[in-house]
Amino acid sequence: MDRVYEIPEEPNVDPVSSLQEDAIRGTNPRFTFPFSILFSTFLYCGEAASALYMVRIYRKNSETYWMTYTFSFFMFSSIMVQLTLIFVHRDLAKDKPLSLFMHLILLGPVIRCLEAMIKYLTLWKKEEQEEPYVSLTRKKMLIDGEEVLIEWEVGHSIRTLAMHRNAYKRMSQIQAFLGSVPQLTYQLYVSLISAEVPLGRVVLMVFSLVSVTYGATLCNMLAIQIKYDDYKIRLGPLEVLCITIWRTLEITSRLLILVLFSATLKLKAVPFLVLNFLIILFEPWIKFWRSGAQMPNNIEKNFSRVGTLVVLISVTILYAGINFSCWSALQLRLADRDLVDKGQNWGHMGLHYSVRLVENVIMVLVFKFFGAKVLLNYCHSLIALQLIIAYLISIGFMLLFFQYLHPLRSLFAHNVVDYLHCVCCHRHPRTRVENPEPPFETEARQSVV
Repeated sequence: MDRVYEIPEEPNVDPVSSLQEDAIRGTNPRFTFPFSILFSTFLYCGEAASALYMVRIYRKNSETYWMTYTFSFFMFSSIMVQLTLIFVHRDLAKDKPLSLFMHLILLGPVIRCLEAMIKYLTLWKKEEQEEPYVSLTRKKMLIDGEEVLIEWEVGHSIRTLAMHRNAYKRMSQIQAFLGSVPQLTYQLYVSLISAEVPLGRVVLMVFSLVSVTYGATLCNMLAIQIKYDDYKIRLGPLEVLCITIWRTLEITSRLLILVLFSATLKLKAVPFLVLNFLIILFEPWIKFWRSGAQMPNNIEKNFSRVGTLVVLISVTILYAGINFSCWSALQLRLADRDLVDKGQNWGHMGLHYSVRLVENVIMVLVFKFFGAKVLLNYCHSLIALQLIIAYLISIGFMLLFFQYLHPLRSLFAHNVVDYLHCVCCHRHPRTRVENPEPPFETEARQSVV
C-alpha cells in the first residue's frame, strides 16, 4: 500500500529553507504506554471523590462555610478542566454526543482516558503493520555540542495519542493551579483553626499536594518545549528529580506561609492576598495596553474576537494562579501570537523570586510576632526559620537546574553565574574600575556550562 505523507503546519518555519537543509534520518518514534494519562485521570478522580466526601462531612456537621468553599473550589477547577479538554480536542466542531455528555457531568477525563487506552491497544495490535498515513517531522538535536537536524516519520495514530498526552498535560496544570492550590490552602487553614485533622481531609490534602507538585513539574517541561519548539528535548531522571524537589519545596513553603499568615490576621489578610493576586492578573493586560498593540486574531482559525478574548482571559487567570504560588517559568505577552516570551529572561525570574522572598519574610514575621494563638505548643521562631530556609533551598535547586541540568543550557547567551556576576558588577562599580577587562575579552565571554 502506498504511503501518504503530510507536512505538519509550522507557521514559524520557512518551508523553502527547511527543505534545503540537510537532515539526518532518525528512527521512527515508538508508541509507549500512556502512564501520564492514567496518572492525571487518577489524580482528578481521587481529588474529586475526596472533595465530595468532605463536602458531605461538612454538611452533616452543619459547617456551611467550609462546605461551600470546598465545593466551589472543586466545581471551578472541574469546569475549567472540561473546557480545556473540549478546546484542545475541538469537540464543538465534531459530532461526539457521548463525549460532550461525559464532559457535562464532569467525567470528561475518564472518557478521554478510555479513548487513549483504546487507541494504544489498537496500535499495540497493529505494531507490525505500516501505517498508510504518516507525517514528516523535523527537529534539531544537540549531539556532542553541535546542532543536528533530525527527520523522522510519525504515524497518524501515534500523533493522535500524542495529542491526548498534550491535552492531559494542560489539564493537569489547570487542575493543579486553579483547583488544587486553593483547595490545599483552604484545607490546611481549616485544619489549623479547628485543631483536628480527620482522615478524609488528609486524603484530600495529599491528592491536592501531589496534583500541585505534578502540575508544577509539567509547567517547567512545557515551558522548555514552548521556548525551544525547534528542538527535540529529552529530560533525564536526574533533571526531573531536581525539578520535582525544587517545585515541592517552593510550593509547600509558600502555601504554609500563606496559611499561617491568614490564620494570624483572619479577615485582615484578605485584602493583602486579593491585591497580590490582582497585581499578577492585570500585569499582562497593563503591558498589552501600554504597548498599543492589537489583539491577536490568529490564536485559533475559527475563533471570533469574543472567543479570542475568552481564551486570553482564561490564559491570564491560569498565569496568575501559577505565579501566585510559584514561578510560571514563562512570561506572558498578550500581543504575540504565541502569547509567551520565548527568550531566557533572567531578569523576570530574578524579580519574581526577589519579590516572593520579601513577601514570605514579611508574612512569616507577622506570624511570629502576632500569631500567639495559632500554634500554642510550637516554637514560632523555629517554624518561621524552617519555612524561609525551605524556600531558599528551593531557589538553590532552581539555580542548580538552570546552571548544570537544563537540557539546552549550551544555547544560553548567559547563564546563572553570568547574570549574578553582572548584578554584582553593577552593585560594586569601584571594584570593576580597579580591575578593568579589555573590551574584546568582555564581548567574547560565553557561558561556562
